[in-house]
Amino acid sequence: MDLVLSILCALVGIGLIVLEAFMPGFGVPGICGILMEIAAIVIAYVYHGAVLALIMGLIILSVIAIVLSVCLRSAVKGKFSKSQMVLRDVEGKEDGYVAAEDMQVFLGREGETTGALRPAGIADFDGVRLNVVSEGEFIPAGTRVRIARAEGSRIVVKPV
Repeated sequence: MDLVLSILCALVGIGLIVLEAFMPGFGVPGICGILMEIAAIVIAYVYHGAVLALIMGLIILSVIAIVLSVCLRSAVKGKFSKSQMVLRDVEGKEDGYVAAEDMQVFLGREGETTGALRPAGIADFDGVRLNVVSEGEFIPAGTRVRIARAEGSRIVVKPV
């Protein structure tokens, strides 16, 4: 009877862990699943010894790995990927979605730091205030700077 209880705990725990794989965050099903797996191993240890508990732990880890890989593969390529639960929308440039503004238009412009750059701070370029960084050196407030390069939303300046 104790072995049946241990196996039942392990199966319920695996089910809860698989459920957690498809839910956002780390919540109640994941925690309860882990606790059920620990309970299954402890029950096996208490009633049947360390060898069976070790074997059961290895079996549980193997089954969880196999089940999760099959479920996640199904979520990507199988029947599950066509369900309402999986998001298939893409936010592309052609739809107006942009990850970071293109700052290449500011290349070569000169401006003045409004505060000290240690190495990050703010500089004013013809009335446009931008978050900028120096190449590591300290630049005092009021120093004339030129935009050396733009890497995504990161603007690197050098003193003039």
